[in-house]
Amino acid sequence: MATKKTSAEKRQNQSEKRRIRNKQTKSSVRTAAKKVVVAAQAKDKPAAEAALMDMIKQIDSAAGKGIIKKNTAARKKSRMQRMINLLNA
Repeated sequence: MATKKTSAEKRQNQSEKRRIRNKQTKSSVRTAAKKVVVAAQAKDKPAAEAALMDMIKQIDSAAGKGIIKKNTAARKKSRMQRMINLLNA
């Protein structure tokens, strides 16, 4: 006869799945931010702005899912936007 999983085992499995999913999302946010920094350092304004839009989309998605906090998302977006604005000056 098959044995049932205990609720603790099920909870552990669910937590592990979520941890992996959250890790992937955080990694994609960091990669998107790095693309913005690289484009800004190369003084490539169109590429930097395109990368910024992609990064903002990634960050908003992660913040909406609760993977990163709202204030963290706002801070990251603000810093990157300031970097792009310095290219204009």
